[in-house]
Amino acid sequence: MSALSRPVAPTLVRAVRDLAGDDARGFVFFRSDGTERLYTFAQIEAEAQRRANSFAALGLAKGDRLALVLPDGEEFVLSFLGALFAGVIPVPMVPQLSFKNIESYHATVAHVAKASGAALLLTSASTKSFVEPALAQLDATGSGRAGRRASVITIDELPADAPRVSVDVTPDDVAFLQFTSGSTSRPKGVVVTHANLAANASAFMLEGISADPAVDKGVSWLPLFHDMGLIGFVVGPIFTNIPCVFLPTASFVRAPRLWLDKIHEHRGTITYAPNFAYALVAKRLKDKDVDGLDLSTLRVAGCGAEPIQAKALRDFAARLAPAKFDPRAFVPSYGMAEATLAITFVPYWDGLRTDAVDARELTHGHAIPAAADAPIELVDCGVPFAGHEIAIVDDAGRRVGPRTVGQIVFRGPSMSKGYFEEPNLTAEAFKPLAGEPDDGRGSWLHTGDLGYLVDGHLFVCGRVKDVIIIRGRNYYPSDIEWAISALPNVRRGNVVAFGVFADSQGRVTADVLGEEQLVVCCEGAAADTEAIRTSASACVAAQFGLTPHEIVVAPLASLPRTSSGKPQRGKTREMYLAGTLARARSVHDGDGTPQEAIMEKSSA
Repeated sequence: MSALSRPVAPTLVRAVRDLAGDDARGFVFFRSDGTERLYTFAQIEAEAQRRANSFAALGLAKGDRLALVLPDGEEFVLSFLGALFAGVIPVPMVPQLSFKNIESYHATVAHVAKASGAALLLTSASTKSFVEPALAQLDATGSGRAGRRASVITIDELPADAPRVSVDVTPDDVAFLQFTSGSTSRPKGVVVTHANLAANASAFMLEGISADPAVDKGVSWLPLFHDMGLIGFVVGPIFTNIPCVFLPTASFVRAPRLWLDKIHEHRGTITYAPNFAYALVAKRLKDKDVDGLDLSTLRVAGCGAEPIQAKALRDFAARLAPAKFDPRAFVPSYGMAEATLAITFVPYWDGLRTDAVDARELTHGHAIPAAADAPIELVDCGVPFAGHEIAIVDDAGRRVGPRTVGQIVFRGPSMSKGYFEEPNLTAEAFKPLAGEPDDGRGSWLHTGDLGYLVDGHLFVCGRVKDVIIIRGRNYYPSDIEWAISALPNVRRGNVVAFGVFADSQGRVTADVLGEEQLVVCCEGAAADTEAIRTSASACVAAQFGLTPHEIVVAPLASLPRTSSGKPQRGKTREMYLAGTLARARSVHDGDGTPQEAIMEKSSA
């Protein structure tokens, strides 16, 4: 049977058990000490069963929620699968490895624990001290079953040699809760069933990239507590019998070449990363770093999870050309947790394709091919999978035509059932299209993202809530951010643009009665503050015809980001309005001699 025609198992549990006879291939985990550990598929199945027994011995029953706060990749994967074997619903959570912003972290842990009703939080000995204090923020009703307060346990404390359990897991059962990253609002628990996982894995692994267990091997550094790392490199590969190599996310951030080294060493064929990772590699690697690398086996270099910039991919391809990287391997895509993972993929081996549109027409919602010298270039994110649909709708929820910007909506077997115990939020996001009769295929997920279609191919513009409307025209923050990121002295990828409202005297107000204005926050060295402000203002004026209300230069590594690395526009805007956004300034003494740079709070 060909790779494209074989069916996948109905549940992830069944998929793991189907691989139990393979004692040679499996998942390789690269450890922080430089060693590697192979867990064969046979060992994974056995260990998942052992952990399922332990969870049952702790009193967890089918349908109970188990929060996973595990920084170690192998412990996370084995515990996640063990929970599924026991019928327990895992809830991946971000692990904390330092006391930086610890109060905010405790608030997030408490929120997710309570919102999910987790009966138990499983962590490691090294991270328990970061997790346990969060439980004090839970109210007296607790978060677990029957109102019990959730408790914390470490991997080392799991019961050994517990009696074997066997739980009937069906396709309609909830597999896990994927809490959103919270880049625009408080995290919400997306309900993902085994049927959702099977449908999406089949779509992106088989239809999307024609995965073949005879030749393919994945290599990933993506965090496993987020959907792209978890579903893209654990769930999808298990359903389709693809071995993978996992690197700690922190290892990639410290040394981006390690990602490429492991592709070279393991002859990896499939990898995936957000836009910023490709840009980081292109920026940091020198000619000597590319010497000796062979990426000729890499046939899929996916890109998603955040807006995709054509320049980042082109720069990566140019930097890695001596390593025999083929740019046709690029697979730009679009997806979100509410769709399990993937919604659209560019057809395999089409590579990077873009649409150059008129910048001024785009502000009016029309994606007209550009005739000007400085167009906006948007990346083709591909087409939906078989059995899935996308459409573009206007503010009233009615379909619009090609090259008209509107909200992206989606439906199909990969679509989540909604948000866990959040009926109002579910009803807001999952609903029929206006003016269309019920065709029996269900509601549509209203993604909150803006885009347009050309010959069925999706081009993404930005988020509905992030759009800046100035004098009746729409401006997309990512376009402004990319333009400023390319300026000298600006820390690439560390730029946030948003709108604020100002009264007739130019004073920022907390309401929407004034006129919306553009604020840009970017990271840079204190000594370059004035130069950055001057060049950024000129850039915005030349490319977008706008005069910014303010250009804020923040100290390096100070702008808030989500745990997955996405800029937090909403949080940055809140800090700006509250006057708590740090600013970089160069201090001079009386005779003009530069002194030490300082961080000063904003007084917006």
